[in-house]
Parts: sequence; structure tokens; C-alpha cells
Amino acid sequence: MMEFSLWKNLKKRLKRKRRPVWMLGVIMFCLLAGWLFIANKNVVTAAPKPTANQTSVIQELEKLDGALSAKLRLVYVCGEESKLLGQLVSKEIVQLVLAHPEWKVMLNQEQGTVQFEERIEDLSDHCKANAYMGVDKKGNLTLYDGAPKKEKVVRTFFQLDVRYMESSLPQDKLDQLTRGIRITDMEEYNSVLSTYSDYAIEQNQKVMNPAYQQE
Repeated sequence: MMEFSLWKNLKKRLKRKRRPVWMLGVIMFCLLAGWLFIANKNVVTAAPKPTANQTSVIQELEKLDGALSAKLRLVYVCGEESKLLGQLVSKEIVQLVLAHPEWKVMLNQEQGTVQFEERIEDLSDHCKANAYMGVDKKGNLTLYDGAPKKEKVVRTFFQLDVRYMESSLPQDKLDQLTRGIRITDMEEYNSVLSTYSDYAIEQNQKVMNPAYQQE
């Protein structure tokens, strides 16, 4: 109703002053443009600020001349990969730093290199093709590169209560863990971790020795 009233008043004024009809369109266009400007002004978000690590590197880069050998290191939940970015001058490196505030930066002036590090919540292609979860000789749930019998350990998670597992799980499940459970993606990775966390020694100790509060 307010817009209709405004439009009606404008038409009356223009008629009284005998201004051309196109003037009314110009006025309405200006009003609309002003409203859109105010509405969009609140939508614009500021660019993320560089971290303390990045700020320090940027300050060092501003003092350097010439190009540096740049490399991107991709650190996955399982596995790593590296990509050469080539020879980059300081300005290009700073642009990369500002464009990727989530990356860690390591500058080595003596060797003339700069390394970016990106952490990725996924398995590398190599791990997707070769990763297994199993139990090591000490009873720890372990992530392996290849079958557990090859003993190429990627990382160790927690110690399992083997006796509790033997009394709780069917033999085929125990045999599967001994041979190694094939892991091809993050869903399987998280599923195995979640399943066997119930048999972690620390978890079982909490169950057997609950903390009671005295009133």
C-alpha cells in the first residue's frame, strides 16, 4: 500500500508540474537502484585474513627478489602427494598465500624454495588402492599400506582389548581383522574406527570402573 501511495503522489506532482512521463520512470529507477545497493551492501563478506604464519612469510617475501621453486604438499588422512608449482616470483607467491588462507606456508630462503601444505579430509589415491586396517603384534588397531603381514604401518590408533574382542566377536570377524580390512574411502575408514573403538582398552576401563559422584 505504501508503494502504491508513493506512486500516486508522484503522478499527481508530475501532472501539476507538467513534466514528461519518462521523468517518472527515472525517479522510480533511482529509488529501486538505491534499495538494491543498500540490500546488497550487507551481503558482501570480507576476505579471510591471513594467518600469523602466512603474514610472517609475506613479510619475508616482500624483501626478496627473483623467483623461488614452489611446491604444494597435499597431506591426506592417509597418504601424501606433492605437486610442483614451478618457479614463482614473490608477487605470485603472495597471491597464492592470500587466495588460500587454509594453507600452511614454509619458506626456505637458503635453498630458494617455498612449500605450501594443504590438509585434506580424504584418502590419497594410493591409500584408496592399498590401505588396510588391522591389528599389530601389540594389539593396536593400525592403518597399513598394503596387507598387515607386510607391516608397512601408516599410523596407529589405539590398543584393543583382544580378550574382550575374542569373547564378544565371532571368529570370522577376528580373522578378518587379523588378515586386514580393506579401506577404500572415508566412509569405510570412519566405520571401522567407530566399530573397534568399542573395544579400545581405555573405553573398556571406563565401563568397568565408572566414576561415581558422592552426594
